Amino acid sequence: MPRLSFLRGLRFRLTLANGIFLVGLLVFLGFFFRGVLSLILDDQIRDILDEEWYAVKGYLIIHRSEPEWRYDPEDQEEELIVKRMQQVFFLADAKGKKITASDVFEDLGLLPESEVMAALESKQPYWLEKRSSTGELFRIRGGLFVDDDNRSYFVAIGRSKAAGESILAEFTRDYQRLLPLFILSGCLLGWLVAGRAIRPVHELARTAERVSGNNLSLRIPPRGSGDELDNLIHTFNSMVERLEQSFRMTRQFNADVSHELRTPLTAIRGQLEVALFTAKHKEQYREAMINALEDVERLSQTVRAMLLLSQAEGGQLALQKTAFDLTAVTRDIVSEFQIPAEEARLEIVCEAEGAVTIEADRIQIERLLNNLLSNAVKYTPSGGRVAARVKARQQEAILEVEDTGLGIAPDHLPHIFDRFYRVPGASKEQQGLGLGLSFVAWIVKAHGGTIHADSTPGKGTQFTITLPSAQKTGASERLSMQAQDMPAMPPPTASQAPR
Repeated sequence: MPRLSFLRGLRFRLTLANGIFLVGLLVFLGFFFRGVLSLILDDQIRDILDEEWYAVKGYLIIHRSEPEWRYDPEDQEEELIVKRMQQVFFLADAKGKKITASDVFEDLGLLPESEVMAALESKQPYWLEKRSSTGELFRIRGGLFVDDDNRSYFVAIGRSKAAGESILAEFTRDYQRLLPLFILSGCLLGWLVAGRAIRPVHELARTAERVSGNNLSLRIPPRGSGDELDNLIHTFNSMVERLEQSFRMTRQFNADVSHELRTPLTAIRGQLEVALFTAKHKEQYREAMINALEDVERLSQTVRAMLLLSQAEGGQLALQKTAFDLTAVTRDIVSEFQIPAEEARLEIVCEAEGAVTIEADRIQIERLLNNLLSNAVKYTPSGGRVAARVKARQQEAILEVEDTGLGIAPDHLPHIFDRFYRVPGASKEQQGLGLGLSFVAWIVKAHGGTIHADSTPGKGTQFTITLPSAQKTGASERLSMQAQDMPAMPPPTASQAPR
């Protein structure tokens, strides 16, 4: 099993593939260079034979069909040249009949008369390779020879290719000896390179083994090569980062639930225990039950709001985008707050320059407006004013909600969008869940917009929301989120939507 596991390993398979490719490449290169060397050696013999064949005209004279060699016997160089020509020499007349031939040429075999006549007629150089009885290979060069009397003859000379074949054989032997060394070195190098290449994969596996719910901060450092392995490392690190964020959100949710549910549960238990041990009349029991039901209702609101916000931040709440007039929606929501505003002796108005079309989830935008307006009504004292404004600016829609209420201190302003954050100093009646503005911030972010809050203590608060208009987003644009059907919560009332 360990052996089979080794053979199935990526490193072994990469090395094997590299070795097979290397063997094929080296064999091809061996044949290629041997062929190139053979051509070079053959070209050298051809050049030498060409020079010698033309030199024959200076030394050979044919008199009465008999060849005579004229050279200076005392010149050793000329004598050596002529003797070398005479070693492989053939002479035939215009009809292809042999006049004379050296012993070596006789051993190679005389040329047929038809071939000789064809070579004479073509008047082109005649090339041929022939082997002797001992297996030695010779290169033959022949052609038309015209004597001083203008008579045509066929002359052929030749040279042995034994030296070239010896060089080729030596090259082949040396290459065959070095080939295993080349293959072994290439495979060893491939093994090392493959090991270095897949090292990040092993690091990835070891890191994945160490990843747990309590240890999600592990990251693999990128190699900086920009290749597929770096992409794999980046993908793994991104996955771990998403897991860390998900676990962090889960832990935060659990901590928030524990913190927020403890107080109402304790209150309910205390009220019931007091009623159980001290109540003597029906009215006392009824009052305890009413107080307990109020705390249960508050508890239910908290759980619903927390679940909805958790689903939204986890990407499980789908947005159903449609194009609609933000001005008309804002007017409708403002009109719903007229009665609560009148009861609180506030002025609430909608100020708009005209129709402003956006492409968004209408239910979520209505929830956003309900949260902001309910906060404004709740935290604005009698005689104050709440205004909702809708404006268009280039390819963006601007929504402003402004009040003349209590305002928020600068120290608390950066934290108002955090979950369960409550501005200190509010009365018990004004104190909410601390989730409304967190959900508002998510709605704005999910639509690709921005939200900004300005506030002056004692003078009021203004929320400015910027959303892409329908012209900018396009009718086909959709938010890339997980599709999951969620029941829409009803818009919160002034007593349910806390800051």
